[in-house]
Formats: sequence, C-alpha cells, structure tokens
Amino acid sequence: MKNYLVFDEAAQFYECGFCCDNAVVIVIGDQRYFITDPRYSLEASEQSLNTEVIESDDLIASARKIIRKSGAKQFVIDCLDIHYQQAVDLTSKLPHIHFRYSKRFHDIRRAVKRADETQNIKNAVAENRVVFSTLAAFISENREKITENDLYIKAKELLQNNHKREMSFDPILAISENGAKPHAKPSERELLRNDTILFDAGTKYKRYCSDRTRTAVYSDHGLNFETDQHFSDKNRQKIYDLVLKAHDHAINSARAGMRAKELDQIARQVIADGGYGEFFTHSLGHGVGLKIHEEPFINRKNDLILEDNMIFTIEPGIYIPNEFGVRIEDIVMLENGRATVL
Repeated sequence: MKNYLVFDEAAQFYECGFCCDNAVVIVIGDQRYFITDPRYSLEASEQSLNTEVIESDDLIASARKIIRKSGAKQFVIDCLDIHYQQAVDLTSKLPHIHFRYSKRFHDIRRAVKRADETQNIKNAVAENRVVFSTLAAFISENREKITENDLYIKAKELLQNNHKREMSFDPILAISENGAKPHAKPSERELLRNDTILFDAGTKYKRYCSDRTRTAVYSDHGLNFETDQHFSDKNRQKIYDLVLKAHDHAINSARAGMRAKELDQIARQVIADGGYGEFFTHSLGHGVGLKIHEEPFINRKNDLILEDNMIFTIEPGIYIPNEFGVRIEDIVMLENGRATVL
C-alpha cells in the first residue's frame, strides 16, 4: 500500500510522530505530508519526523493540491476515518483519481508491532500492575465504610499518578451485582465482606496503552488481584474457575497463523461446555497499541490471520444478572508462534 490518507490521531502519530485533532496525513510512496491549521503547524514542524508540514485553513483543498501534483492515481482511505462531506469535497474535484475505502486498513497496518512499540506497551503494563497492587493494598487496609464510587475515584487517582500519566480509558470498578454489567458505572453501593470486585483499568506510556482486568474477593483477610481467588460461595467459585480455565486455555492455544475468530471460539467453547455460554456476552479480546481497541479484534467474525508481534487481550467473562460478574484479562504478545503474557 503506497498511497493513502489518514485523519485519525493514532494513525497520524504512527506515521509522523505527532498528531492533533485537526489534521490529515498524506502518504505517497516514501513522502509524508502533515496538513494542519495555524494552531498546530509550528508544533507539528518541531515534532514531526521525516514529514513535510503544511499550514492550511482548508485541509481538504490542500490535500487535493498535493494529490494532483503527485501524479499518483490511487489512494486508500479508511471509511470509518472520514466524514461524508470531507469525502465528497476531496473526491468531487479529482475525477481521475481512484479512491478506495478500506475499513480499518491503518489498524491492520499497525497490528504487527515494532520493537519500540512493544517496549512502550510493556512499560505501560508494568505501571498498570503497580496500580492494581496499590489499590488492593488500599482496599485491604481500609476498615471504614467505602463505596464503589470511592474506589473508582481512588483508582483514577492511582492510574493518573497525580496527573503525570494518562489513562487508557475510564476504569471499570464494580462490586458484586454491578459486576454483572461488563461496562458498569460506579454507584454508592458499599463494599462488604465476601463481595467481589471487578476491576478493569489501563495506563499509558508514551501514548501506548495497557489493559488488565481482575475479579477478586473481599474477605476478612483483605483483597488481592492475583488469579488465585477463593470464594465462600461454591457456585461463584465454579464460575470463576471456568472463566480462568477459558482464559488460560486461550492463551495456551493461541498460535501465529490461526484466524482471530478461531481463538475466540476456543475460549467460548470452554465456557459453553461448562454450561454458561449464554453469559459470555462479548468478544474474547482486542488489539492494544496507540488505541485501547484496535486490530486484531478477537471476535467471532474476524478472519484476520494472527501473526508474530501482534499484541492483544485475552478477556473471557461470565455475567450473571443481578448477582455478579467475572472477567479475567491479560495482554499477550505472539512471539515464536505462541502467546506470551506481558
């Protein structure tokens, strides 16, 4: 793929080392052009790598000018990345240029990670693990009344590290029955002994994301976010162990060369065989990088072939309405054909 346009900020950053909320990057062979308005042009000139920065009050008009001058006849655009009016304005005056719309083509371009990207994600993962252990210690040491919303606020404080870090996304922190909602919002529900806590969170390192989920029991001994959890309720223990089995089996089964949907089915079958298939209501995982959700999407429909140096989550779950939910998530990387937990 030699010639393409990107509007998405993650794609801009990947191509040029700089991004902003009003820009288009044009790649023509080995040439890169970053077109933006006067608010960002100076900073773009200072930070962009191997890129010609063009200041413009009309990004699309400037893009057309560059495309005409290049002599190139074909360009690719992500159909999810451009507004309808932008597409009309771009193409209507370039009748001899063939524009091909390809869904998430740049996500796929970024799916196989470079060594520097991998290291940034590993650093984000390491910082995220510290957040989980620090929050667990806070919960264990706190003997006063504390609510779901209190814990959510504390989690955000730890994730942002006094505003020195960015979060990958707003964390999910759900107690017991609220955990049956995969993306639960915090409430004033008070944390009690033998409650479960589902905690899903991620930090960023140099713009690269991390993502992790644990489900833990709050007992007289406090709480930890390790995967070895012991429930007083036998049914909850059974469900937890089933999710952990699906999680471990998917990681052990992941191979370069398999399709994303095959890996999703491997984990889904474990949960279905355990009698809880209808309660696993989301995909098995997703790629992680400059975006928290990007290719490869590990779901039932994705035919994308997994390759070495792809990084993605494994996160099976079971959600019992009005009772509780379990999700266990780790980021893995394919290397030497198999998955390594980061």
